[in-house]
Amino acid sequence: MAPTTAHLTLTARLNTSALDSRRGVIRLHPEAIAALGIREWDAVSLTGSRTTAAVVGIAPDGTPTGTALLDDVTLSNAGLREDAAVLVAPVTVFGARSVTLTGSNLATRSITPATLRQALLGKVMTVGDTVSLLPRDLGPGTSTSAASAALAASVGITWTSELLTVTEVDPAGPVSVQPNSLVCWGTAQAGAVIRERTATGTHVVTEEAAPTLNFDDLKGAHTQAGRLAEWLKLALDQPELLHKLGAAPNLGVLVSGPAGVGKTKLVRTVCSGRRLVELDGPEVGSLRPEDRLANVSSAVASVREGGGVLLITDIDTLLPVPPDPVATLIIAELRSAVGTPGVAFVATTAVPDAVDPRLRAPDLCDRELGLSLPDGAVRGQLLEVLLRDVPSADLDLGEIAERTPGFVVADLAALVREAALRAAARASENGEPPELRQEDLAGALSVIRPLSRSATEEVSVGSVTLDDVGDMVETKQALTEAVLWPLQHPDTFARLGVEPPRGVLLYGPPGCGKTYVVRALASSGRLSVHAVKGAELMDKWVGSSEKAVRELFRRARDSAPSLVFLDEIDAMAPRRGQSFDSGVTDRVVAALLTELDGIEPLRDVVVLGATNRPDLIDPALLRPGRLEKLVFVEPPDAEARAQILRTAGKSVPLAREGADAVDLDALAAQLDGYSAADCVALLREAALTAMRRSIDAADVTAADVAAARETVRPSLDPLQVESLRAFAEGH
Repeated sequence: MAPTTAHLTLTARLNTSALDSRRGVIRLHPEAIAALGIREWDAVSLTGSRTTAAVVGIAPDGTPTGTALLDDVTLSNAGLREDAAVLVAPVTVFGARSVTLTGSNLATRSITPATLRQALLGKVMTVGDTVSLLPRDLGPGTSTSAASAALAASVGITWTSELLTVTEVDPAGPVSVQPNSLVCWGTAQAGAVIRERTATGTHVVTEEAAPTLNFDDLKGAHTQAGRLAEWLKLALDQPELLHKLGAAPNLGVLVSGPAGVGKTKLVRTVCSGRRLVELDGPEVGSLRPEDRLANVSSAVASVREGGGVLLITDIDTLLPVPPDPVATLIIAELRSAVGTPGVAFVATTAVPDAVDPRLRAPDLCDRELGLSLPDGAVRGQLLEVLLRDVPSADLDLGEIAERTPGFVVADLAALVREAALRAAARASENGEPPELRQEDLAGALSVIRPLSRSATEEVSVGSVTLDDVGDMVETKQALTEAVLWPLQHPDTFARLGVEPPRGVLLYGPPGCGKTYVVRALASSGRLSVHAVKGAELMDKWVGSSEKAVRELFRRARDSAPSLVFLDEIDAMAPRRGQSFDSGVTDRVVAALLTELDGIEPLRDVVVLGATNRPDLIDPALLRPGRLEKLVFVEPPDAEARAQILRTAGKSVPLAREGADAVDLDALAAQLDGYSAADCVALLREAALTAMRRSIDAADVTAADVAAARETVRPSLDPLQVESLRAFAEGH
């Protein structure tokens, strides 16, 4: 969330709801949330006698606008008493690399760091805060009942009243506990997490083992699971077959795929019935070099002694690029494990490019499995699995699957959890048996955001569709054919044997609705949109700009079907050979060309550029296979201006009768040279003029509009418009 200067002074009241008890959630009136410029489940800072941070939820009906509901722990963290004034402001929260806490002797001895991290997932905290072990389980997050079960098994019922103190966070400031955060006790050194599962069903574990799925429940990953199962069978159960054929039975596998897609769950499911020794990569990778080596050596010794599978999750945090000196020793230990008969090695990563390349050596990880983002059909099957035992009525999971592009199974689980909270709140209020409804899932979609876009800015699509865009008939039709049809009807293009357009260039005078129509397009097509403005990709460091381009398109592929919107594209892709910036823009153009028309195919991703200076763009970008479809956004004529004024005037109380009536058709005819943005600004200024006339004004009169025209002048440059028309005629 981008930082802002908005803040409110509210009255702090104790939240008596058992659902929110000690979970680090502050409840605010929807109007207060809107005034802060944030969404539900964003974070805010709370300032009393000290400053802390918490997650925002919507307050129950009947809560006064100026009231903030806080639980007793959050009140204490902010140094507040009930009915005191609290300053609430939006705050930027970073994912925690590490969090250190202190607690009772029983808790520090009995609760493993992995279980502690699971209990604190999604909570926002600062140094000095007191936090409970009650999982947040409200809004988007990954806390599950498994954490509660593990805590109960560790310390009994006392876990519900245990309070911990945050002693250190990295980075400094408010942080949010993430699945890859290191969470450890300040009084004890974090160690390896070793989970062993034997064929007889007995467990030698240092934490509660997560339940595995059935093989049939691995929707969308049956092929990968089958290959991994076959490899393990040949390497561990039938090595003599490979020996006879002159091949070594060594097995090392790197499983890659987007975060949350289910890589670890797949490995655990396939390895069900085998001895599994597991290392938590983020936890071990955050230790001192000598401790990292010691933990890996211990795990390798364990698996070499008893045989089985060594699994290291998120290995990019343990063996990153660039490598440190101890990485060589760690790789040597892993190589010794792979070379041991009866032992297999499996590693998972969400960023394979960030892993030490030596891991892919032929004598270590000689095979790789890739898990892709689930498509609409697979998302529907995953929802069926997640809701298999949930009481529900008339659910249209196909509709939800279509509305969740870019969602992985972890996102869908968060979506189901948010919907369940809504259904539980309704059942608690009216006393009816709990039942999940379609509106619960649809409402959860307004809150849950997929992991693939959790750290990126997007175009805010809202509820605007192409039908709400005044006029622009030719532009809307061209964008529908070039963007929506390829993503919504790929089978038709395949049947007709044609490749859909790879990209589109929107060009036209400033203020004529290029960005607005993109927002409407994304909402109509239910696409994930990745927006970048011209200068955002530029960096003075060699290679940084090209890396930013690669990351942009990687995120787009991970959240397909998606739209990459390059606003002011002339700033990032000017004609090559004419810049004086040490070749940065030339390299960015080359990177864009490679992504658009390179060896790696760009599937289910459409690139849309916008500019008011198409003559400055490198011609190579406008060739077939790249931004091949050029769409000219004409300045609005009188009829288009009338439609724009009617659309913008829906929320403005314009006088309709008498001498003060506002005739939009007549007004539109008089606004020659006004862009779409100018027309909207004119009505806004007219409303402000009415307020100046009388703060209690009930409508906007023709006189107000006439006064506004003295302030809002036309912004279209006739010479620029003619130049753009000449470019359109030549292309």
